[in-house]
Amino acid sequence: MACPGTFSDEPLSPAGRLFLQRKTDVVIHCIARTKNPIDVDGAKATIMSSPMGQHPRFCSLLVRDENGFEHWRKTRLDVDRHVIVVKNRVNEDEEDDEVAVNRYVADLSVSSPLSTDKPLWEVHLLTAHKHVVFRIHHSLGDGISLMSMLMASCRKVSDPDALPMMVPEKTTEKRRDSPWLLGSMWGFLKMAWLTLVFVLEFLLRSLFVSDRKTAVSGGDGVELWPRKLATAKFLLHDMKEVKKAIPDATINDVLFGIVSCGLSRYLDHSTPNALHEGLRMTGVAMVNLRAKPGLQEISKLMKDNSETRWGNRFGVILLPVFYHKSGNDPLEYLKRAKVMVDRKKQSLEAYFSYRIGDLTMTLLGTKYASLINYKLLCNTTFTISNLIGPLEDITLSGNPISSIKALTMHMVSYAGKAEMQILVAKDIIPDPEFLAKCFEDALLEMKVAAKEADKA
Repeated sequence: MACPGTFSDEPLSPAGRLFLQRKTDVVIHCIARTKNPIDVDGAKATIMSSPMGQHPRFCSLLVRDENGFEHWRKTRLDVDRHVIVVKNRVNEDEEDDEVAVNRYVADLSVSSPLSTDKPLWEVHLLTAHKHVVFRIHHSLGDGISLMSMLMASCRKVSDPDALPMMVPEKTTEKRRDSPWLLGSMWGFLKMAWLTLVFVLEFLLRSLFVSDRKTAVSGGDGVELWPRKLATAKFLLHDMKEVKKAIPDATINDVLFGIVSCGLSRYLDHSTPNALHEGLRMTGVAMVNLRAKPGLQEISKLMKDNSETRWGNRFGVILLPVFYHKSGNDPLEYLKRAKVMVDRKKQSLEAYFSYRIGDLTMTLLGTKYASLINYKLLCNTTFTISNLIGPLEDITLSGNPISSIKALTMHMVSYAGKAEMQILVAKDIIPDPEFLAKCFEDALLEMKVAAKEADKA
């Protein structure tokens, strides 16, 4: 089947070219678990009639011209080459479907690059496990674009003809704690100062300032090492209960506090008494730069002049977490997280990180921009992102979905639940299941502390 429309080769965006470089080559993996057996023919038909089968990026080959510049070229889409059907269990020795699929995807993430003789995406149907694995190259779009497209292919369980409900836009009232002019001047000065400080730190981290090595640190070449994958599971109700303990806290604040607390617990176990109190570990967090937060309507993403247009529209911010020994009040992690996240929100760090990357690509070229981005990842300890998924139960090709997960250290919420996929180099973190439990226990400790604080 041919994709609709015809046009000449289209050059890749700067971000798209960056994700094709050897050291920053990224494939996004998304895992969906179905409640019923998978209908292979029905899944193929759904893909071809969905935005995935119609979108120009998903119907285009990656080609390079005589000067080495990358372009998208329209091609005829053969769905049978993109849908990989795995009928047998992927690991006969593992009875737990989730563990078996995690191992399968962990191996895919380092051992199976996407072939460039077809559009850069695949869908693996693990029929014995009732799992669907989406493999989509990051040059095609970011997490917001890709998850929004997936949601446009799904329907509500409660109404098979209706699209899943997107996150409602928030309306906030402007605070009037100080005279308008004075407040605006102070807000501008604070934004300018925090932006200067954080952008300077971003540049230093991209060049030579590095985190101290710990039991969870990687380094040059670690992206090629064998992987392990584990899942930390949370209830959004628990996260909402915890955030009530700190005025104006958000789910993102709670997530950041969980990571800080969980990493401290893990390091306490793996290297007891080896680290000094307050040791800094830096995370790289992805931030959506579109005007509207959260998932987008696919029709708006496809408009070239839209502020929510398709592509890689994100910046990064540096989020420091600090090691503290066990026994501390778990809510202290949340308090520190909120202070730091609030400062990041008041700055333009994410916007400037995007512009700095764009400027570097223009002045120095893709090769050096890739090296600088790679250096940033080597000088920090972890990457993290968070995406609000569907608010209610959904179906894909008429099959109800029980969970949705994405990789790296990425949390996706779905119908009252949140799951964080933790992808690690197994020679550095051989027990990611224990790390996942540290994160789960961190939330439970915060929940208990929040209830006690509420009683006091």
